[in-house]
Amino acid sequence: MSVHRFFQSGKVDIQALADYLDGLAPGPRVLEVRALTAREQAALFEAAKGFRPLDVRHFVPESYPAMKQVIHFGRNSLPLFRFFEKRFCRPEGEFVSLRLWGYNEQPFKRFTGPGYFTARQASREEVVIDYLQVPPYRPDGWPPILPNSARLSRFIYYRTRDFMRGVSRHVSVGRASRDDQDMNNWFVLCRQEL
Repeated sequence: MSVHRFFQSGKVDIQALADYLDGLAPGPRVLEVRALTAREQAALFEAAKGFRPLDVRHFVPESYPAMKQVIHFGRNSLPLFRFFEKRFCRPEGEFVSLRLWGYNEQPFKRFTGPGYFTARQASREEVVIDYLQVPPYRPDGWPPILPNSARLSRFIYYRTRDFMRGVSRHVSVGRASRDDQDMNNWFVLCRQEL
């Protein structure tokens, strides 16, 4: 079976897709999510509207220790730099709230910057990944924090927000916006097994 079969009828069978993804072992699940094409990602984002309410605990469970990263393996709809990871953590101390901190791990971050962000509830059903706000500090092992106006980050992360919707227990789908205008850029994330 292939993930592509859930997109063949012109309408996404999102419940069957979610069941299929939930039934896979972690490695094959990541491979299937990272196989989704740009067209499929766009269709999935629309199909996910109202399907599975999403909150920040999807990205980092409340039981997970503060300042310990959770990796979400991703693929976007861009022609280049398609594969990446978003790494999230819950803040500690005075910064504990319903927000998360994170950055983008990818091979070209030396040039593009790490793309630091915060994440919070946007609505009952969506989480926003906000590049307009960067964390004040980082967990050990994460790259130095740079403003998203630095380096090539200015053309990738600067003034952007990603709106995330739930697909399955491990998978979410997002669409990027810049200056509150939707962009033709979608991506899927698959959370590591915890």
